[in-house]
Amino acid sequence: MVDPRVERLAGILVDHCTHVDQGETVLIKSYSELAKPLVVEIQRRLLRRGAGEITTEIDFEETRETLLREASDERLGMFPNLRMHVAENTDVYIQILASVNTKLLSGIEPARVAAWRSSDAKVRAYLTDNTRWVVTLYPTPGAAQDAAMSTSEYEDFVYDAVDQDWERIARKQEALKDLFDRGREVVLRGEDTELRMSVDGRTFVSADGKVNMPDGEVFTGPVESSVEGHILYSYPAIYPAFGGQEVEGVHLWFEEGKVVEATAAKGENYLLALLDMDAGSRYIGELGLGNNYRIARFTKNILFDEKIGGSIHLALGRGYPETGSVNESGLHWDMIKDLRDGGEIYLDGALVQKNGQWVF
Repeated sequence: MVDPRVERLAGILVDHCTHVDQGETVLIKSYSELAKPLVVEIQRRLLRRGAGEITTEIDFEETRETLLREASDERLGMFPNLRMHVAENTDVYIQILASVNTKLLSGIEPARVAAWRSSDAKVRAYLTDNTRWVVTLYPTPGAAQDAAMSTSEYEDFVYDAVDQDWERIARKQEALKDLFDRGREVVLRGEDTELRMSVDGRTFVSADGKVNMPDGEVFTGPVESSVEGHILYSYPAIYPAFGGQEVEGVHLWFEEGKVVEATAAKGENYLLALLDMDAGSRYIGELGLGNNYRIARFTKNILFDEKIGGSIHLALGRGYPETGSVNESGLHWDMIKDLRDGGEIYLDGALVQKNGQWVF
C-alpha cells in the first residue's frame, strides 16, 4: 500500500510545481533506487494528466563512486553528449534527492569531484534554463541519521514541511517581497553579528514552491561591494558538492563586500581553500530570508535548512541574475544564521524582524 503522503507529494510536484501539460516530455531523475515509491507515483500522476514521453533516470551511488575513482581525468571532464540530447528534448525535469550515504564523496579528491561536476553542470544548467523543473527529497535512513532523527520521525518532518497550502504561502511571501523590493539597506544583528548591505536596485524573489519542494524563502543578491561588518554562523557550513565536510563556528569579516578575514572552530583550512576558489568566491551572491516555520530544526540538508523560519542565509559566490546579482563564481555556499534568539533584521533603519518573527 502506498503511503498517502507520497501520493500527496507526487501531486504537489506534478500539479503545483511543474504544471505538466498534455503531451509534454518529462525527465525524472532519482539520486538512488530508494525513491522508487515516489518515482512510481509521479509517473502515475503524469499519465493521468496526459503527459507524453516519460524518462526515468536512476543514479546508483556505487556507479557514481566507481566513476570518480576509476575514470581518467579526460573521461571525468568529457562532455555528456547523450545526457545533453535527453535534456534538449525535455519539457519538465523532476529531481529527487534520496541519498543512501550522504558522505559518499568525502573520500574522493576534491579536484576530481570538481572536474566531474563541471561536466555534469552543463546538463544541469541547460535543464534549469530551458525546462520547468523542481527538486525535492525522498526521506531515507541516511538523511535521517544526518538529522539525528529516527527514519519515521524524519519522514514526518519531511512530509510536514512539504504538505502545505502553497498558494496561501505565495500570497504571504508576496507581501514580504514587496516590502524588501522598496528597501535600500538591510542590517542583520545577532550573536557576534553586525552586518549591513545595500539592496538598492536589486530584486527580491519569492520562492514559493515552484523549483524547490519544500520551499519558503525570499531572496536577493546584495550589491556586491556593499557588505560591511561581521557574522558568526549558527550551524555547521556544509558544501555537499565536495563530499559534505562540515565546517563549524564560521566567522566572517567583510570590507567593501569582500571576506577579508575568516575563522572556524573546525575545518578552517577547508573553509579558506573554498574561499580562494576564484575571484567571486569571497563575495556574497545571495541573501535569503527563511520563511518556512514548519522547518524548525537544523538537519544538515540545505534544501530544508535554508528555509528554517526565522533564519537568514548568505551564500558565498555565485548569485542569481534574476535578482540583479552580477557575482560569478564556481562556488555557491549557503551558510545559515539563526535569528530566533535575540536576532534582528532592519530595513532602512526600521525593525522588520525580531527573534525570528516578522513585526512589520
